[in-house]
Amino acid sequence: MTTPRLARPGDAGEIIRLRSELILSEPLDETWLALCGDQLAARLQPGGDARAYVIDATGGRLATCTLAFLQPLLPAPKYPKGLAARIHAVATEPACRRRGYARAALTALMDHLEQDGVTLYELHASEGSAPLYEALGFTHDPALMRMTRFPNSAGGSTT
Repeated sequence: MTTPRLARPGDAGEIIRLRSELILSEPLDETWLALCGDQLAARLQPGGDARAYVIDATGGRLATCTLAFLQPLLPAPKYPKGLAARIHAVATEPACRRRGYARAALTALMDHLEQDGVTLYELHASEGSAPLYEALGFTHDPALMRMTRFPNSAGGSTT
């Protein structure tokens, strides 16, 4: 098995491609791919809030990526450094699945985040990926809720 490595800013485009093709319900168009790639490259710089681990494939592509964003919290006994991480993407090319790549890359990412002082992790899991996350210690949280709000043209918000 190939060893996961810490992603560099130059990996941002491939990470965004994998997220677009394998995670999102609708793939991003070229404009959004470029925008997201540029933003992620900046956030992967030293001192940025993104952490990612990848496994290389052939031809400059990635076989697997895992991506998390650090979130500052107020410190508490369970969050002594006041840091949480939202796992934003775990994706593996279909031809590279069933080799343990996602588990290896996610484990490396979580080990790195632990060294950063993260003690709280959250992610959204598909039905097919839930067993992997459960095996790594994630549990379902029925209290977690989510909402997306877009501003309307009158200056208010709609849901």
